[in-house]
This record gives sequence, C-alpha cells and structure tokens, in this order.
Amino acid sequence: MDEGRHHVRAPAPLRPSASNSQKPRTRWSFNDPHVRALVYQAALIAAVAFVGWYFVSNTLRNLDERKIATGFAFLAREAGFEIGETSGFAYGAADTYLRALGIGLANTFRIAAVGVVLATILGTVLGLARLSRNWLIARLAAVYVEVMRNIPLLVQLFFWYTIISENLPGPKDALTPLPGLFLSNRGITFPVLHYDPAQWWLLAALLVGAVIAFLLVRWATRRQAATGEQFPAYSVGFGIMLGLPLLVLFAAGIPHEIHRPELSGFNFVGGAALTPEYAALLFGLVVYTAAFIAEIVRAGVLAVDRGQFEAAHALGLPRSRAMRLVVLPQALRVIVPPMTSQYLNLTKNSSLAVAIGYPDLVSIANTTLNQTGQAIEGIMIIMAVYLTISLSISAFMNWYNRRVALKGART
Repeated sequence: MDEGRHHVRAPAPLRPSASNSQKPRTRWSFNDPHVRALVYQAALIAAVAFVGWYFVSNTLRNLDERKIATGFAFLAREAGFEIGETSGFAYGAADTYLRALGIGLANTFRIAAVGVVLATILGTVLGLARLSRNWLIARLAAVYVEVMRNIPLLVQLFFWYTIISENLPGPKDALTPLPGLFLSNRGITFPVLHYDPAQWWLLAALLVGAVIAFLLVRWATRRQAATGEQFPAYSVGFGIMLGLPLLVLFAAGIPHEIHRPELSGFNFVGGAALTPEYAALLFGLVVYTAAFIAEIVRAGVLAVDRGQFEAAHALGLPRSRAMRLVVLPQALRVIVPPMTSQYLNLTKNSSLAVAIGYPDLVSIANTTLNQTGQAIEGIMIIMAVYLTISLSISAFMNWYNRRVALKGART
C-alpha cells in the first residue's frame, strides 16, 4: 500500500435534531406586511358594506314613512303622455312607461350612431387639414378646433337651437339650398324614396356588396405585401357595392318613386324631416366632438416617424397616397384608444338633449319619475342603460384596437 496516499474520510451527514425536525409555526403578527394588507382590505370592505347598508336601509325607511311605492311595477302602467319623435316606432299615450322608455332609448341610439359617424368624418378631415402645407387651410382648421373646444357644449346646443327655431324663416319662406331641400323653423325637410317591402332586398344587396368589398381589400393588401403587385381594390370594391344594389333594383323592379316635400298650409307634407331639436342636438354634438377628434388624429399622424413619409416619397408615392397607405394605418394604433373616449363622451353628452326638448332616454325618464314619484328607479334605469352602452362601445373599440396593434416579432 502506498504510504504517500492519504485517505480522507467524508464527514458523516448531519442528522436533524428532534427540535429542528418540525417547522416553526407561523405567527400572525401585525408587523407582517401581508397580515396588515389583509386587515386593511377587510376593514375597507366592511366599511363600504356598512355605508351601503346604512344608505339602503335609510332610503327604504324614508320611502316607507312617506308611503312611496318601490320596485319596477310602474313600468307596466299607462304612460299618459305623447312623444314628439318616436324614431319610426308606433307609440301613443295609452302605451306603457316601458314602451315610452324604449322610444327614448331608440332616440338616444339614433342621435349617438349618426353623431359618431359624422363626428369621425369631420374630425378626421379637420385633423389632416391642420397638417396641410396650405397655410390658410391649416390656420382655419386650427381656429375651428380652438374655438369649438373652448365653448361649452350646452352653450353650443342653445346656439344651434336658436339658429334653427328662431332665425330661420317659416315654411312659407323656407330656404332652398338644393332642389327639394327646405330649411325652416320647423326643421330640415328633404325628399325620400317611397317605401316598398322589396327595398329590403336592396339593403341586403348593399350589405353583401360591402362584405365582398371588405374581403377584396383584405385580399389585395395581403397580395401586395407578398408579391408587391397592386390591385385597384378600392375602386373595384366601390363598383361592387354600387353595382349589386343596382342589379337588384332593375331585376326586381323595385319602385323608385321619390316622395318630395310640399308646402301645405303652415307646414310641409311628404318627404322626411329632421325636427329643430334633433338637428340642433346633432349639429352641436358633431361640431363639438369633431374638434377633439381632430386633435387626436393630428397627434396620431405626428406620432408616426418622419422616416415613414420619406420612405414613401422615395418609393414614388404622392403625399396623399403616402398618408393613406403608409402613415394612417400606423397612426391608428395611437388614434384608436383616445378615440374611444370621444365616442363615449358623445353618447353620454347626448343626455343634454333635455335642455332643448329632444325626447331622449333622460328626458322621457324625467317625465316618468315626475309622474310616478319613483325617482330612484328612474335614475337606476338611466345609469344602467348608459353603463351598458359605454361598456359595449369600449368592448368593440378594444377589439378593434387589438386588431390594429403591433404584433410581437416572431423569432
């Protein structure tokens, strides 16, 4: 055996003692931040629950002392009042409060949907106008934005209502800027197509054409990204959207008789009309909201790197096509989130219609609670409806924002 080798014996593993074999018990100490967090949260929940219970019980006790009925049974009772605008739905004073509130909701949707579309178009045009190289156009757009944003919306609504109802002439001397279009203190009257049930086929053809045009644009975009070859998708899609309804119109023989408004006595008969209240509310909401949308669009375009413009010009694209094909698609990722807030603001601001007499949901709910005395239920209905509309708009805009958002780079 070699004496130079030294055998080192590995140390024996330490055996845990009986005292260390069991884990020490966790003590609940207020000095522990987790314990403090749980205590504070529990205390806050208890305080909120107590405050809620106090207000609810106090309200119910006061209502019971004053013999005021609670609940929503009043919705089935006869309303007993007329509504000036019903959005095409049948309604009479003998109908229920529930149907009256439904008419008010339809009127709110009618003003909000049209207002969102028009405000988006006008705001986008103004936002791009502020970036124009033409000094006069840019300055005029800037003046519009600064003036309209700093005048309260309620003041603008009173202004437009006064212009329409007080400053425009009567039906006999109505202004006629276009043939068949009359502007008077009774509103805006214009010709419409004669209604026929077969026109639903015309609407279906228009929707089918719109879907085909959308799919065509998506296919052309992907094709250009893959091969670099361009396809006139927009012009072809527009032709399809216009051509399909025309084919249905001629094939089915849909009547295309136009009902033109005519003066009869002290007002117009025939055609369609926008009442002064609806027109004033629509103009006010669109003009006011478009000023904010213009700034959002301008900020979104300026957020795109200047090199994108230069790269587009280097490829030979004119400024208009560079803006439409290169800059605006990238700017949408910045524009969409704040645009959602403006859509919500326009919808909620429509509740100011009560100031000029337009029968929206808030106006009809106010009449209902004044007649029934059930103010709490009426306010709850208004809150629930506007909350549902706001959440629906937010969900749709968030979905669209995810579609246009930049996807993470794949490795």
